[in-house]
Amino acid sequence: MGVREWLHACLPKTLRTKLLVMSFVVVSLPIATCGYLLEREGRHALLREKQEKLFGIARTLDGQLGTGFDQWLDGRDAAPDRATAIRRINARLTPFTDVVAEANPGVGVGYYSKALNAIVTYGPSRLFGNTVGTPIPSDHPGWRVLETGRMALETGPQVRGMIMNAMWPIVRDGTVIGYIWANELADDVERQAAVMDRAVLAVSAAGILFGTVLIQGVSSRLSGDVKRITSGLARMRTDLRHTIRPPSGEIGAIAIEINEMAQALLDARSLTENILHSIADGVIAVDPGGVITSINPAAEQIVGVRAAGVIGRPYQAMIADQERSSSALLDTLETGQEHIGIALEYPVNGQNLELNVSSSLMRDSHGTPVGAVVVVKDLTEQSRLKTQIMRADRLAALGELVAGVAHEIRNPLTSIRGFMQALSASDDVREWQRYAPLVVRQVDSLNRIVTELLEFGRPRPPSIRPVQLNDLLREVSLLAGHKAGGRVVLEPAADLPMVEADGEALKQAVLNLIINAFQAQPASGEVHIATAADSGRDAVITVADDGVGIPPENIGKVFDPFFSTKADGTGLGLAMVHRIIDAHNGTITIASTPGAGTVVTLRLPVLHNATELS
Repeated sequence: MGVREWLHACLPKTLRTKLLVMSFVVVSLPIATCGYLLEREGRHALLREKQEKLFGIARTLDGQLGTGFDQWLDGRDAAPDRATAIRRINARLTPFTDVVAEANPGVGVGYYSKALNAIVTYGPSRLFGNTVGTPIPSDHPGWRVLETGRMALETGPQVRGMIMNAMWPIVRDGTVIGYIWANELADDVERQAAVMDRAVLAVSAAGILFGTVLIQGVSSRLSGDVKRITSGLARMRTDLRHTIRPPSGEIGAIAIEINEMAQALLDARSLTENILHSIADGVIAVDPGGVITSINPAAEQIVGVRAAGVIGRPYQAMIADQERSSSALLDTLETGQEHIGIALEYPVNGQNLELNVSSSLMRDSHGTPVGAVVVVKDLTEQSRLKTQIMRADRLAALGELVAGVAHEIRNPLTSIRGFMQALSASDDVREWQRYAPLVVRQVDSLNRIVTELLEFGRPRPPSIRPVQLNDLLREVSLLAGHKAGGRVVLEPAADLPMVEADGEALKQAVLNLIINAFQAQPASGEVHIATAADSGRDAVITVADDGVGIPPENIGKVFDPFFSTKADGTGLGLAMVHRIIDAHNGTITIASTPGAGTVVTLRLPVLHNATELS
């Protein structure tokens, strides 16, 4: 058995055991952590207290020393030898160090003279008097105190054994003349710390034991409540009407929610069945073997079958035209590929129905395919109505076009008729010379209307090729500036991709927009043209002016043939622009504020790669 399997086998299996283990960890870990931190902090506090005590004793001894060691010589010899000096100083200071040592049991105190390089007193003297006169070893930390003049605390083996030693420099007139120590055996410190550790351990163990007992009772009750819910859920698998008796507390709230969920599922099942029986789209479901498991009334009517006669039979056997009609659902069942909005004709009772079919897989809660479903929409009536509407729209558009043409032609014809009536009664050549140019202008107006109408109704075959819009717009800007007598400001985008278009047709469209823009503003106005690339999908052209703008009620009519607010306009310019842009699979939009100007935006699909040219 591998380590992974062994660990898995050791993990608790029941909910109660898991709760006990988890709760034990949750309770014991914080208590143990707090106990550890408390013990650690207590030990540090004890050490700080010992440190402050030892240094306090050393400072007291420093104050007792006075001006220095020379003060404690009796003065009988001007320069006593080393041994005599040590003996005299020891005799004077030992009573004081013994008193301090006796007042602090377990503490050893003393003086060390740098000049004599010897311990001059060590109390209590009855225990450590034999060390007087001896120098400290060369590796003793006291030498560091003598050299640096800074106090130090060391724990380790020293003169009297394993001790905590506080060393205080004796500084007189800026010179270190020795040091004072106050130490305590480390065993004494450890004994006090051990007492604290045992107390912390006892409190932690009591807390963990109490928490374990409490968890045992809570988990026992909780596992009983959970068992009641699991037993109820097992019954609900076969009977959603079964109700779980809710226990008290939050578990009871869960049981109540489960009961409500079961009722909601029961209602949803009924609602789903009602929806399937009520919707106008046909729905047919099959199992993984292609056998029909469900069919709603709409599908029965569309396909021309009865549910009792097809449920339990293969889907292919129900479809008359297997090659075309069954492919969507069966292909989805075999490959998992969904089909959306497939249009097909299905023969039923001597007529062809126009159907829209969508198919997708059905999956269970684990994502495993359990069959497929097809949704069938009967678009026959919708298609018939759409055809009638399109025919009516064409007739209406034709009526508007004829009315517009009649209106545009009637005005010049009326003028010509008036002029000819006036001339028919006159023999004066000057009259003929006077009215002849007017008649010619009216004829030219008729010719212009007919020409534009022919261009609008019978466009020339397009010449599609890659077009760089910036270059095309520069050419159109120059042409429009001369033709309209205004200033065109071009702001081309440097990264504008090429488009696949009829360059001459686009020139005509942009030229019409520029001319309209100049006609909508004073003679000193400017027309701004800018290009941009929109996310690499479209090339955008904007033509903006600061003219009079378009009233809101006219925005929806500007692209209608023969709609114009200008006295000499034919109303075919913007209609021509719209037709050109639409032929390039582009879009045109107008944003206008009366009195502030108009912005026309053209969007054309960009040319992505060279293969699009073939």
